[in-house]
Parts: sequence; C-alpha cells; structure tokens
Amino acid sequence: MNAAPLILPLPERAWRLARRWAVAWWRILYLGAVVMVLMLSPSSYSRATRWRLARHMYQDTAPILLGFTVLAALLCLVITRIVVVTAQSYGLSRYALEMVIRVLVLELIPLTAALFVAMRATIPNGTQLALMRQSGRLEALRQRGADPVRMELMPRVVAGVYASITLAALSCVVALAVAYLGVYGFNTAGLPGYTRMFGQVFTPQITLVFALKTVFFSLAVALIPMAAGLYESGDARQALQPDSELGGLARMFAVLLLIEVASLMGNYY
Repeated sequence: MNAAPLILPLPERAWRLARRWAVAWWRILYLGAVVMVLMLSPSSYSRATRWRLARHMYQDTAPILLGFTVLAALLCLVITRIVVVTAQSYGLSRYALEMVIRVLVLELIPLTAALFVAMRATIPNGTQLALMRQSGRLEALRQRGADPVRMELMPRVVAGVYASITLAALSCVVALAVAYLGVYGFNTAGLPGYTRMFGQVFTPQITLVFALKTVFFSLAVALIPMAAGLYESGDARQALQPDSELGGLARMFAVLLLIEVASLMGNYY
C-alpha cells in the first residue's frame, strides 16, 4: 500500500516557490553576464567558435527571413487599409498613416519578430541544449577542457539576437514602404508629406526607445530559452513547476511584457 503524499504547510510551499523563482532569475542574470563577457572577449572567437557562430546565424535567420517579411508586408497592408478606411469615415484621414506607423512599426513588428524568432529558433535551440546536457555531451566537453558555454551556448545566443534584430529591421523597412504604397500608390506625390510625418514620429527620443526595445527583445528571446535548456529539468512531470521549461517560457513572456510596458511609458508619458 502506497503511503499518502506529504502535504507541506502553505508557508513552506510559498517559500520553496519563491526560492525556485529567485534561483531561476539569478541564473538568467548570471548567464547573461557571462555571455556578454564572452561576446566581448576576442579569445572567444576561435576558428571552431566562428564556424559554429556562422552556422547558427545562418540557420536561425535565413529560413525564416523571407516568410516573416512577407507576413509583415501582408499584415501592414491589411492594417493600413483598415485604419485608412476607418479614419476617412470619421474625417480623420490626416492622422491615419501616422497611426499605422506608430502602432505597426513602433510596437507590433519588433514584438512579433521577437516572438517569431523565439518559436522558430531560440526555443528549439534551448531544447537542443537541454538534450545535450541530459545526454552528457556538455560534460564531455568539460572533460576535454572546452567550455560548453563558449562552444555551444554563446553561438546560439548571438544567432538569436542577430535573427531578431535582422527580422525587425527588415520588416520595419518593408512595412514603411507598404504603408506608403497602400495610401499613395505607385507615385511620388505624397513623398514629401510622408517623409515629414516620418520625421515627426521618429523623434530622437522615440528612435532611442525603439532601438533599445528591439535590442532588449532580442536578448530576452535569445537568452532565457538557453538558460532553461542549460540549467533546468526537462522532466515532463515537472512541467508545471517554475523551474521547468514551461517556467522558462513564462519568464520570457513576462520580460517581453515588461519591456513593452517600459517602451510605451517612454514613448507616450
């Protein structure tokens, strides 16, 4: 006869929960600091590391670049049409294009690019890292005198950051072009007004906030899944606990939400 499971008192369960969350966040911050130091160290870019880095950058960016760019163009075209028609019905057509640029380029595309890279590249890379850890490959690298963080984790993080920034930058350019074509068509008559409106939207403050948000988005989606793969258990029985891979995804979405809220405050308050 199996013994009944031990039910811990509520204060102890709360303490264990808080401790697991604190350890998980500390690991992310620590790993981020280590990766930043390695990225800035010339000794990290040996011949083998450069080859791994180039391979991961290509694999994480090239297969999804065209698809996401087309998706962003279609999304921009649909949203532009909806906003322009709605604004015209209320006599606010002069504000329609500015609204499209603010909502789509400043807010939606960087977040969508980060999530797209996370789902297609960094989360699978984190799973690969977890499988490598469980199979003993990372420990074998340590025994041979190699640093697993330098050899396996850093190239994946750098590739994730590169993919997110590349997708966001290219898609923003495509969205700006599609928004202009959706309103003015294939002529240059509206180009002076469009460039003037663009300058009014992208002030130095908003441009700085936009750049920082894109960089922090890319760091979050590149680093947090790697931390989950390097440290945390892949046991399915632990999937609902904060130190599981699902907990890593929850932390990634929480960080993205905090970055988005901070950017909104920086842009509009």
